[in-house]
Amino acid sequence: MKHFFIILITLSISFSSIAQEISNDSIVSIIKKHGLEKSQVMDFASWMTDVYGPRLTGSPGLDNATTWVKEKMTEIGMKNVYLQAWGPFGRGWEMKHFEMHVESPVYTPIIAYPKAWSSSSTGTAKVVYLNVKTVDEVANYKGKLSGKIVLLDSIREVKEAFEPTAERHNDKSLLELANATAPKPREGWNRNRSGADLRKAIWNLLEAEKPLAVLDRSYKGDLGTVFVSGASSAEGSVRDEGKYVVPQFTLAVEHYNRIQRILQKGLPVTMSVDFKANYTNPDGMEHNIIAEIPGTDLKDEVVMFGGHFDSWHAGTGATDNASGSSVMLEAARIIIETIKETGIQPRRTLRLALWTGEEQGLYGSRAYVKENFAFADENGRSVTALKEAQKTVSAYYNYDNGTGGIRGIYLQGNQEVSPIFREWLEPFNTMNASTISLSNTGGTDHLPFDAAGIPGFQFIQDPIAYSSKTHHSNMDNYDHLIEDDLKMSATIIANFIWQTSQRDEKLPRKTNTLEYSQE
Repeated sequence: MKHFFIILITLSISFSSIAQEISNDSIVSIIKKHGLEKSQVMDFASWMTDVYGPRLTGSPGLDNATTWVKEKMTEIGMKNVYLQAWGPFGRGWEMKHFEMHVESPVYTPIIAYPKAWSSSSTGTAKVVYLNVKTVDEVANYKGKLSGKIVLLDSIREVKEAFEPTAERHNDKSLLELANATAPKPREGWNRNRSGADLRKAIWNLLEAEKPLAVLDRSYKGDLGTVFVSGASSAEGSVRDEGKYVVPQFTLAVEHYNRIQRILQKGLPVTMSVDFKANYTNPDGMEHNIIAEIPGTDLKDEVVMFGGHFDSWHAGTGATDNASGSSVMLEAARIIIETIKETGIQPRRTLRLALWTGEEQGLYGSRAYVKENFAFADENGRSVTALKEAQKTVSAYYNYDNGTGGIRGIYLQGNQEVSPIFREWLEPFNTMNASTISLSNTGGTDHLPFDAAGIPGFQFIQDPIAYSSKTHHSNMDNYDHLIEDDLKMSATIIANFIWQTSQRDEKLPRKTNTLEYSQE
């Protein structure tokens, strides 16, 4: 037995020595191999979209997807997989059936989608255009809209696209990003008071009149692409329990415009709608999905990475944001396979977070930062002081700008990380991923981390057709994911996570004026 332990110790020392002799260049090559040649990112994305999409926060679809991704995290070898509760978010919503038709003067099936949290509605009714420009004009429609189908928008001109709707960054756009100066503090949003008053008056009238349906048109896009999100109300949240929400639908612009043109000719239009939806999630609580790859000598320090897991409901949430969730899950798998092959363990703990409630206002990530790293107001929007655990996080990396591959990274005003990131991008320069931009980018889950003084980063991605075709639209489906781009992104991010883990020091931080508190 004594000889057995001597042999075991010798093998352990030998294995450790071999592991330590593996160069960083070799590690990067192994990461590339698993990311580019043995990728599972598209399989992850197909499960998230084809099988479990859409994933509206509060819906059974999101719950089912959450169960699947927890099992997948465990299957690929992640540890400490759990759900972090946050809320209350309010009631959820699930679409069960929908169809809409013009019945007269000529029958036409309509391309349209309900707005999330709309009430169910079934029937046939005359179409009325609510043509108001001032608050005083709203009273002219009192008593005239009950049981009707109401149009809110005028005709939107549709112009044929002679330029491609999809694009990649070119030398000019990347140079502009590289030459960007330090970002300025964000200015507050000055709401147009008269516009807000008119909107409130309109929705007060609609909620009192209870029309059969309220229709608007897709604010952009054509050729049947419909951009749609959540329903509106005069006051309060449409997620409040017991709140009546007027049935609301967004139409493809071509179909909406046709209805308006017929009305302009003085001809009556009759439409039918058959829409059934359920309100769900009675306890009002939601959950982020968290998993880890344990660290070693610096295990009490953390490298975080993630993206939002929720989506809107018209498509299957592919480019927004199964792409990011799949890429980050794949980055974790790449690292685990690299650990298996090299025997080298991460020094810091690596923590993957898939957020929910992002589409309604970064609720999940804000709640996580508030629970763990900062003191903030009720919604987590305004950080007032920091918790000691904030010091343990080296960085948070986020992915949420569609299917386009990584071309570099936004520094979010953190100049000191520039030479570090430039070195980490160097092995991927041949993939055109080399741009470092001092500027920031907003609208997604790295912002709560940045607000709490944690280095939080979003990557520069090729825009593809994210804004023009897929973002919050009925065309946000698996077919618009680009495999090579997602494989490249997962590989680059896996390297960033790994390099952050292995540094002797945490990443440099921006100057922080917030104080640490024990409150």
